[in-house]
Amino acid sequence: MIGTIRHFVAANRWVWSAIAVVLLWLALAVVTGRWSMASLSGIALSASFLAIVGLGQMMVVTTGRGNIDLSVATVMTLSAYLAMLVVRGSDQMVWLSLLVTLGLGLGVGLVNAFLVVAIRIPAIIATLATGYILATATLLANRSLQGASVSPLVRSVASGRVLGVPIMVILAIVLAVCLALVLRKTAFGQQLSAVGQNRAAARLAGVRVNRVIAAAFVLCSTLAAFNGMLLGAYTGGAFLEMGQPYLLQSVAAVVVGGTLIFGGSATALGTLFASVLLVLVVTLMQIMGLPRGAQDMVQGAVVILVLAMAAGGTMVRRRKAPAATQLEPSTTP
Repeated sequence: MIGTIRHFVAANRWVWSAIAVVLLWLALAVVTGRWSMASLSGIALSASFLAIVGLGQMMVVTTGRGNIDLSVATVMTLSAYLAMLVVRGSDQMVWLSLLVTLGLGLGVGLVNAFLVVAIRIPAIIATLATGYILATATLLANRSLQGASVSPLVRSVASGRVLGVPIMVILAIVLAVCLALVLRKTAFGQQLSAVGQNRAAARLAGVRVNRVIAAAFVLCSTLAAFNGMLLGAYTGGAFLEMGQPYLLQSVAAVVVGGTLIFGGSATALGTLFASVLLVLVVTLMQIMGLPRGAQDMVQGAVVILVLAMAAGGTMVRRRKAPAATQLEPSTTP
């Protein structure tokens, strides 16, 4: 029985995030003196925006070699501005707004993929540079945005509920389940894991490594753009630095959820639960009256702790590896 539980937990790393959500929710209920599903529903609504961009970030991280997309924050902000500029408060232009938003995500993803795959610029540097360019475009969009408003239809999706459950939460859950199935049941998911584990071996196995990496970056940017459109509708407008809090938190949701920062193994459900966990942490710190700087420090400490634990676990596995699997030093000149 114990062995079965250990095997299940080892194969489903999202369990730890789910347990942490329950424990922290109980702690929050004790601190606030309120115990209700409504409070968790509000937290889940906030976490759904983080989960969507976090799931996209997860795909990039899974490709390995420390790949992280640092342009997601500016993609979200710019997409919110573009959506408002196009729709201008009319439901009739929602389809065009959606096309523009998805086009932005697709374009940025292709640029990032080109810089990383074709020119071989490290992903952190390439996406950071892309983010700076998008930040300039956001400033121009901010000057052009005068009196524009969000679409009532998009706002109803971003803030509406079905049977008491926020629509955004449903979208985040459906997306997480779909990506979980893609990772486990499809050829692309197997190829993505193979690329993250060993690119040379993946190439020898016939995997088109560059296409897989490019697809991960495109998916990440597209989800960030779509999320920015919904976030702008939820908040009732776009503003500079709107997506900035999601930069660190998206990476934190990925690693805290159980996705290996070294690549090769991802858990979509873990990213979903970790997003709720991080929002719970922020909510608890706000109730305790901690300043914004202290909140950022705590979140950064959580990411560092998880990365340190992951690195420590890797070292332990290497030390326990059979001696026969280790390469002997060559004796030839």
